[in-house]
Amino acid sequence: MTYPDPGQPHGLTTQLIVGMEIHVELATRSKMWTTAPNLAHADYFDAEPNTLLDPVVIGMPGTLPVINRAAVEMSIKVGLALGCSISSLTKWDRKSYYYPDLPKNYQISQFDRPVCYDGAFDVPVSDDSGNAPDFDTKRIRITRAHLEEDAGKLLHDLPGGGFSDGSLVDLNRAGTPLLEIVTEPDFTSADDAVAFGQALRDVCRHLGVTEGIMQKGHMRFEPNINVVITKPSGEVFKTPVVEIKNLNSFKAVHGAIIHEHHRQVEQWLEDGRVMGARAKSTRGWDDVKLVTTPQREKEDADEYRYFPDPDLVTLKIGDDWLDRLRAEQPELPLAKKARYIGEYGLKPIDADNLLAEPANTRFFEDCVLAARADGGPVSEPRRVAAMLLNAGAKRANEAGVFLDGLGITPQQVADTVALQDADKISASAADTLFGHACTSDDPAEKLAEQHGLLQVSDEGQLDEWIDQILADPKNEKAIEQIKGGKEKAIGALLGQIMKLSKGQANPKAVGDKIKAKLLG
Repeated sequence: MTYPDPGQPHGLTTQLIVGMEIHVELATRSKMWTTAPNLAHADYFDAEPNTLLDPVVIGMPGTLPVINRAAVEMSIKVGLALGCSISSLTKWDRKSYYYPDLPKNYQISQFDRPVCYDGAFDVPVSDDSGNAPDFDTKRIRITRAHLEEDAGKLLHDLPGGGFSDGSLVDLNRAGTPLLEIVTEPDFTSADDAVAFGQALRDVCRHLGVTEGIMQKGHMRFEPNINVVITKPSGEVFKTPVVEIKNLNSFKAVHGAIIHEHHRQVEQWLEDGRVMGARAKSTRGWDDVKLVTTPQREKEDADEYRYFPDPDLVTLKIGDDWLDRLRAEQPELPLAKKARYIGEYGLKPIDADNLLAEPANTRFFEDCVLAARADGGPVSEPRRVAAMLLNAGAKRANEAGVFLDGLGITPQQVADTVALQDADKISASAADTLFGHACTSDDPAEKLAEQHGLLQVSDEGQLDEWIDQILADPKNEKAIEQIKGGKEKAIGALLGQIMKLSKGQANPKAVGDKIKAKLLG
C-alpha cells in the first residue's frame, strides 16, 4: 500500500528507516531461572495474579538462578530458522534499571555474547497495491537473538474492570523466558515490517516455541523508526530514533510506523533536532486516537551498567548438541507453502489457510500420508485439502477446536475422499459422512453404508427409477426438449430421480443412462 511522502508539501524528500525488536515469550513449562510455572505455557494461561511465583522470581536475597535448558534449545531453533550463527560460548549479564514490575531491579539478559547472531531471513514483500506475491521476497538481516527474562506487568484497572486510582503489579509474567530478536534497519515501509512480523510469528509457532497469541503478549513488536530527510539543495538530515514500545497487533505495528513517519518530519521542521547521543526516545501507541505518545528518553547501553551475572556460569553449545537440534528442525512455513503449491497443486490461498494453524497443518499432512498409503493419485492432497477446508473448517469453527480435535481420524478423511472420487458418495453425502466420522471410530465406508449415503450404481435399480420418471406424463415436455438437443433439460428429470431414490442414485450414471435412452 502506498502513502504520500510527508515531505513533499515542504519540498523535501523523505525515506523511512525501520529496524525491529521482537520479544517472543517461550512456551516452556517453567520459567527461565526456576521451576516456577510459566505464564506463557498453555496450562497456566488463566492463573490468578501473583500465583506463579517463588523466591527466585521475586528476587529474595540468597536465591540462585538455574538455566532452563528447554528455553536455550528453543532459542537455538529460532536462530537456525533465521539463518543465524550460534555462539559456541554464551554468557549472561545483568541489565540494571528500576521499574515497579522488575523485582530484582535488574534483568538477567545477554549483552555481548548472545545465543544467536548474524542471520538473514527472506520474507514475502508487498507490491504497490498491497498484495503479497507468492514468491517475491526481501532479505532482512538479523543482528542478534538473545535470551533473557521477562518483567512483570503493571495493571491500571481493578480485576473485573473497575477503576483503580493507582497501579497494580502482577508478577506472574516475571521470569518468563524471553527471546529478543533484533533486526538491522532494513525496512522502508510499514507493509514490509508487518510482513516480517507475520512470517516470524508463523515460524515460531510452527517450531513450537511459542503459542504466539498476540492479545496475551506472547509476541510484542517494537519498531525503531527514524527518517532520512533530504532538502532540495541535497543536504541530508536524520531524525532521532524513536522506539515504539510493546505493540501486540499487526494493525498497531502498521499504524504506528505510518504515523511516526509523518510525525517525525513535522517535528524536525519544528525543532531541527537530528540523531545523536542521548537523542533516542520511546513512545507508546494509542489504539483509539491512532497516534504515538511520548514515554521517556531512551537509555544508551552504558546507562544500563551491564556486567556478567556472577550467579550464572557461561554456557557452551557443542557441535553434538547443535547437530541434534538441526536434525529436529521441521520444514518452515514458506518452504512448506511452496511444496503445497508446487507438489500438491494447492491454490496459494488454500495453502495459507492450512498453514495458519500448525495443528491443522500437521493434521493435513497425516491425512495426505493416509491417502498416499493406499496408492492415492497425485491429486489426492488437493482433494484432502478441499475437504478439510470445507467440511472440516466449519465444524472446527463451531466446536472451537483445531481439525485434530474434531474426532475424525486421518484415515477416515482419506477414505471419505476416496469414496467421493470413486463416485460412491456425492459431495453432499461426503460432508454428511465427515460429520458422522467425527463421532465414530468405524471405517468411512461402513458409516456410509449404515447411514444410507452410498450411491446406487446398480444398472437394474437405476433403470427402474429412470423408467418410472420417463413414464410420468408431466415429463413429456422435458423429454421432447432433450430429444431436440436441449440437454440441460436432463436436470429436471435428474432432480426427480434423486428425490425418488432418496439421494442414493449416482447422478453421473443416471445422466448417462437418460442420454442413452432418449438420444440413442
